[in-house]
Amino acid sequence: MVREQLEARGISHPGVLAAMAAVPRHLFVQEALRAQAYEDTPLPIGYGQTISQPYIVALMSELLEVERGMRVLEIGTGSGYQAAVLATMGCTVFTVERLRELYLNTGALLRQLGLRGIHMQRRDGTLGVPEAAPFERIIVTAGGPEIPRPLLEQLDEGGILLIPVGTRPRTQRLMRLRKEQGRICSEDLGSVIFVDLVGDHGWQPSSR
Repeated sequence: MVREQLEARGISHPGVLAAMAAVPRHLFVQEALRAQAYEDTPLPIGYGQTISQPYIVALMSELLEVERGMRVLEIGTGSGYQAAVLATMGCTVFTVERLRELYLNTGALLRQLGLRGIHMQRRDGTLGVPEAAPFERIIVTAGGPEIPRPLLEQLDEGGILLIPVGTRPRTQRLMRLRKEQGRICSEDLGSVIFVDLVGDHGWQPSSR
């Protein structure tokens, strides 16, 4: 994504802008769609999933307020693009993907790119990764009907959780939650559209 395009839409964090410039988005999309890789639009990646538009990836990365060295949990690896951006910003990323095909394909791509600091697992993302908790930041790149309690429990004191939430599939509000002295403070950051968050604390496969 061209830096000027992101800056024109209000992205200002130097680390985010540098990472978005450094990560080759065209490698994270299907070969037939590579000509569109740097357009500011989501693109299908197969299996009913999408890669978010560059602006949304940059915005969520900025809203997370990450710092180099932070431990970040990502729910919904998808193409691996968001994880790659966060790793390029110097974070250690624990990322979870539910779909076997994406898990295998994306894992192979991330290894090929030699990106360090990304730990990928296949499991129900709504349960988090309790054995690696707590996390200073948690980012959820799919929308569910509620905020999964396991994720709140795995958020470190002073941490930030960014998640789309909505009572109807693919119609959500982007919520940013902070844990302060054991209490959760939330902000509604506006309307967004993400693929469904499926799992024990998300949409059930039969309700999608």
